[in-house]
Amino acid sequence: MSLHFQHELDELKQKLLSMAGHAESAVSRAVQALIDRDSALARQVDEDDQILDRYEIEVDDLSIKLLAKAPLATHLRLITVAMKASHDLERVGDEACKIARRVQKLNAEPPLASRIDVPHMAAVALQLLKDALQGFVNGDSAKALAVIPRDKEVDALNKDISQLLVNTMVADQSTITRALHLMTIAKSLERIADHATNIAEEVVYLYEGRDVRHLK
Repeated sequence: MSLHFQHELDELKQKLLSMAGHAESAVSRAVQALIDRDSALARQVDEDDQILDRYEIEVDDLSIKLLAKAPLATHLRLITVAMKASHDLERVGDEACKIARRVQKLNAEPPLASRIDVPHMAAVALQLLKDALQGFVNGDSAKALAVIPRDKEVDALNKDISQLLVNTMVADQSTITRALHLMTIAKSLERIADHATNIAEEVVYLYEGRDVRHLK
């Protein structure tokens, strides 16, 4: 393997890690905007989405360039995993934008007096994303593998939040619009956990060479 090829491979990893940092930050800031009712922060999250879009294009372009050099099987796995992970990270950014847009709508109305713990759900989803990415960085397939079953926890939280919001809407029709915004936010967090799971599955494939998608 040439030094130039290794340099480009390292560049690919660094781009993906930088992209991951932006994706995590976008979700964290969107949820913070919800907690603080900070519309300016929410707007900033929405505007910064173009950063992740650019990263995805750069990762894809560099990956295609590297694939054309017929690398070894281990390099092929890394490159294909990078392309798939960048797609998931871009989608994480999209979900952060959806949250930010709903936050701006929520902030135009009085706070909803309800026991909806969206921040907890966000913390769990973000932890899954962080663990999947740490598995990638540290070559720790066991850590990535442990992410996969924990996706069910986020699914359960989304179900509980949705039921609480349904009950809130039934009890008071004036809450319907605000409750629907919060349901959309919870659904976005569930999807973020799904993307974290996708990345975790790819990390297992990268380091162990086995496909754990769709396994019970």
